[in-house]
Parts: sequence; structure tokens; C-alpha cells
Amino acid sequence: MCEDITKIIDELHIYEKKLLKSLKENENYTPEEIAKINSMDIKSVMSAAGSLASKDIIEVEKSVTESIKLTDVGKKYAEIGLPERRVLNVLIDEKELSMKDLATSTSIENYEIKIVIGWLVRKKWAKIDKGTVKLTDFGAEFKDKKGNDELLLKYLLKSIDSVVSISDFDEDLLEGLKQLNDRKNLIEVEKQTEHIFKILEKGLKILNRGITIQEEATQLTSEQIKTGEWKNLKYRPYDINAEYPEVFPGKGHPLRMIIEEIREIFLNLGFSESNGCILESAFWNFDSLFQPQDHAAREMQDTFYVKNPISCNLPDEVLVESVAKTHENGGNTGSEGWNYNWSKEIAEQSVLRTHTTGISTRFLEENKPPLKMFSVGRVFRRETITYKHLPEFHQVEGIVAADGISYQNLLGTLKEFYKKLGFEVRFRPAYFPYTYLSTECEVYLEEKESWIELGGSGMFRPEVLEPLGIDVPVLAFGLGIERLAMIRYDISDIRMLYKSDIKWLREIPVDNGIKLD
Repeated sequence: MCEDITKIIDELHIYEKKLLKSLKENENYTPEEIAKINSMDIKSVMSAAGSLASKDIIEVEKSVTESIKLTDVGKKYAEIGLPERRVLNVLIDEKELSMKDLATSTSIENYEIKIVIGWLVRKKWAKIDKGTVKLTDFGAEFKDKKGNDELLLKYLLKSIDSVVSISDFDEDLLEGLKQLNDRKNLIEVEKQTEHIFKILEKGLKILNRGITIQEEATQLTSEQIKTGEWKNLKYRPYDINAEYPEVFPGKGHPLRMIIEEIREIFLNLGFSESNGCILESAFWNFDSLFQPQDHAAREMQDTFYVKNPISCNLPDEVLVESVAKTHENGGNTGSEGWNYNWSKEIAEQSVLRTHTTGISTRFLEENKPPLKMFSVGRVFRRETITYKHLPEFHQVEGIVAADGISYQNLLGTLKEFYKKLGFEVRFRPAYFPYTYLSTECEVYLEEKESWIELGGSGMFRPEVLEPLGIDVPVLAFGLGIERLAMIRYDISDIRMLYKSDIKWLREIPVDNGIKLD
């Protein structure tokens, strides 16, 4: 036990030692007394006391005393009476008063009328009937009575030069205090906090062991090292088990951190970034991707259509005509197309983009291969909000266009991408309207011992590329970022990403543990 006490003494700050040495058994001390004895400021005393209390060396007893006083408005009403009381006195004689004549018929000011009416009704002294204030039977009984709020005002007025403690109030005065508190500007409640220090058993053992007050060094200066002064200094030991304040540093939102991680991966792989518009024409969102105009995804229950603007401008006529022919009969692609009459009006419809793939076709139309492009952005679909679906979410899209690339290049690119995200990936056949061959990417989750689908990919069909003037293969891929975030942060409800749950956000580490090559 001696060794423990010695260790505790060595780790005490000099202010803690001064405070402790000032205490005696069976005696209580205030911070002010300790500060005066040791020529310390109150802040240092309270800091030392808090530290000693956390080590069970002393006890800090806290008491709060509430006192009350009148404001200038409160003094006025205490002397002349509350405005509703003054109106009640008139009503008792007149029985009723017109609302428009209320101020002139009584001694209240115009700005007090709303307050008076509210309190007359609240206290059941009067009622309002077709613009007339009428006395109630309950109000008539109050002719010679005083409400609890009035009693408290008179009580405070008599004690105007002394401190009035709320702890001295009886039941009626406490009820009056509650009523006056609701009026905000009549009284002021002041709280005075007092602390008492009391030494505990561990503190007594430390005093019996003996404390030496000596200045201690916590860091060295270059001058002390040069002169050798450091040899004569007493060093304060550090307690690595001491309590420390919990710090919540500023950091990016978890979803934003994943988006930035994905951006960095693609940029490091040599991709350029492109951004599109949230409001898009049906032409770029659907038609340019060889999605037929009667496709189920275009129905109102799946897509948000915009009323203003109700339509969008289409690109040049040559491209529009080429897309139209591809839909109708395959155009120059060798395909049979969809065999229907393509509508320009449907293509002009304004929609909130349902995916970011439209950015890819725009980029292909505006840039010549070879190229590598990715985009990250919000997309919108008419989904019912559930634990796994939202009407608004984020999607990342990527394309590579060059001579000689193939489906094998697509799989290799995706393996590298998912590897940098920290996942093992496998592929299985899939169907998408605008790619062939098509595949879905599945990643393996060790903790669940299962595979989960995370994205789709494929080689753009000739029906997509030929109208855009692209004569080289193009591989494309995309994934939903929210689903990735749910896996990364082990959450089962997608809504958690948007709830702003401060506890959860604080627990998310600043460094997510994924290191980029």
C-alpha cells in the first residue's frame, strides 16, 4: 500500500498537493478559502479539486441556491397591479367591455391588450364573445381575492432590498412563481452554486505519508539542456491511466468519405472525371442507351417527370435521327431495333436522372477515344422509402473506350477497382438493356460468409455506340454507393446514412482503414 500511496503522491500536480495539504479531517472548506490559503485563483482550485475527486482523494459537495428579484416591469406591476387585474376591477362594475374600447375604458396600454385578453381567459376571469369581453362568475368572485402571482409580486416588493430565496416559499408562492415564470419579463431567477471540499480516507493516508510542495518540470527547454539545469529539476511523472476528455474531431460525413475514396481510386487509375445535370432529357437518360420508349422503367411509378421545364432541348438533328432509326429498325448497326415508331416528344420529356449512365453517352458523343472516364452523382427513382431503398441515392459510373479492349479488360478493371476497395470480387452473367456481354459484380463478406451483389457492368451494345459515332469497343460499369457504405459501416438500414445520428457519426473513425496503393 505504501508503494501505491507514494506513486499517487508523485503523480499529483502541485496545485493538487497544495489543496490537499490545506484540508483537515472532519472539516469542510470552500474553494474561496483554499484559494486564499494558497494564493491560488479559483479556476486552478476547482481544476485541482476535480482531479482529486476523480481519484477518490477528496469529495466535492455541490449545492445550488436560487434567489429571485423583480425586474423593472415587475416592480411597476407590483405597485399598480397586473394589467388583467386592473381590467377585472373595471369589469366587475361594468360586467362587459367592448374589445375596441378596452384600452380607453381601463388603465392599460395598447401593447398590453393581447397579454390582458390571454390572461383573463386563462385565469377564467372573463370570456370573449363576438368582440366583447364579458365577466365570468369565477371572475366576479375574485373581487376581494388575490391570485398567487399577485401575492408573490407583493411579497417581492416588500423584500425589494433583500435576497429572497425560493427555498423559503410556501405552496402558494411557488405556484405564483410558476405563473410569473410564464410571463418572462416580470422576475429574474438567479442561481448561486456553492462547493464544499471534504477529505476522504485515501486523502488522509496521503497526508499521513507526507507531501512535499516543490515546483515540478513537465517539459524541458533548449536552454535548460544547454546549461545542464535539467539535472537539478524534479520531474512530474505521467499517469498513462489518468482520465482524459473525450474529443470529437471534425471529419467528413461517412458517405462523403467513401465518395472521395472512390474518386481517388479512379484518378489513380488514370480516369478523368465528368459531371452531368441532375435534370436530364429522356433522350440522354433513356433513348441514347437504346432503352425503348415503352420500357417499364419509363413509367410514372418508376421515374420522376418534371413539370417545369416540361421539356428539354435535344442535341443536333443528325444524332437524334440516328438514335431514332436505331430504335425503329436498327439503323446501321445490323440490329432489328425495337420495331416501333420513335417519338421525339417522348425523348424531350424532362426527368430527374435515374442513373448516371447518361453522362457516359454524353461524354462519348463529345470526346474521341481512347478515353477513360468516371462520374459520381445523385440519381432519383420513385422508390418507397424502406430500410434498403431510398428515392434519392448516389451512383458511380465508369467507361473505357479504346481499340482492342475486350470483355477480359472489363473484368480486369473491375477486379483492380474492388481490390482497392478491399473486396474479393466474382462475376456472374446478367442482362442490361444497353450492354452485351453483361455481368453483375459480387463481393465476398467474410463476417457473413456470403456473396452480395454490388454493381453491374458490360460492353456497350452497337445500338448505343453507332449513333454516337464510336467505332471502338467500350466497357462500362457502375455501382450504388449507399450499398457500399452499408457494407463498410456494417449498418442494416440505409436511412441511417441520412439521419444525422450524432452518436453514430461520432463513432465512425476518421481513418476508415482502407489504404490506397
